[in-house]
Amino acid sequence: MTRLPDWPERLAALITAAEHRPFDAARWNCGRFALAAVVACTGLRPSWQHRTTLAEMADTAGYPRVPMPFARAGDVVLAADPDRLGVVLDAGRVAFVGSAGLLRLPITACTTAWRVG
Repeated sequence: MTRLPDWPERLAALITAAEHRPFDAARWNCGRFALAAVVACTGLRPSWQHRTTLAEMADTAGYPRVPMPFARAGDVVLAADPDRLGVVLDAGRVAFVGSAGLLRLPITACTTAWRVG
């Protein structure tokens, strides 16, 4: 699966739309945010299977893991404590769904990354 030619604009539109959208366990959570980012970048909705951990569940989507220093904008990441999926914004920052909208953290808060497209 490859990225769409306009993926940077599509990802930026997602980030703008999600900026103040608060966490909702059923409708807007870390998994839904990560899935929306994949769709924004590739135009395709990956399938996944329920597993015990978020990392195992993300692995079932079929994207390869990459070392954190090689994660790039649009890639999906996992931060620990608490475990949550997010999206790389640029070389040094990631975004996660928070209680009042997107929460930005340094990429060093992440433990795992998956290359999207």
